[in-house]
Amino acid sequence: MIKTSQTPESLPLTALAGELRVAIGKLVRRAREQTDAGDFTNAQKSVLLRLERGGPATVSMLARAEGVRPQSMRMTVAALETAGAVSGKPDPDDGRQTFVSLTPSFVKTIKTGRAAKEDWLFRALQAQLSPREHEQLAVAVKLLSRLADF
Repeated sequence: MIKTSQTPESLPLTALAGELRVAIGKLVRRAREQTDAGDFTNAQKSVLLRLERGGPATVSMLARAEGVRPQSMRMTVAALETAGAVSGKPDPDDGRQTFVSLTPSFVKTIKTGRAAKEDWLFRALQAQLSPREHEQLAVAVKLLSRLADF
């Protein structure tokens, strides 16, 4: 835990930080409840997200990006292959290397899951918040994005 010197003025900000952490955690859990996320480990989820955002990569590239040994990454990728989430294709320029990418069926699973989460969140926004609160939330989302980029 990071120790900070607290002044009477900073106490409300400390409480806000705690409340924000709890609220975001609860919102994320509720969104996850809308889909069957599978039984992926955090390391596997990280690799899947990296492949989705960055495209195909070799095991060595993934290992460097994730800060793990290539042997560990090979095990992670093998488990994802067994689950049908990724597949490998030989590098056309260097047959010794294999590029790993998301399978088309897994990409469809991701899109379906995101659609379910967004549908739930859309319905929650409609049911729980007023139009004025929608505007306030739009401003808050920009602030949250700034915090996430810190």
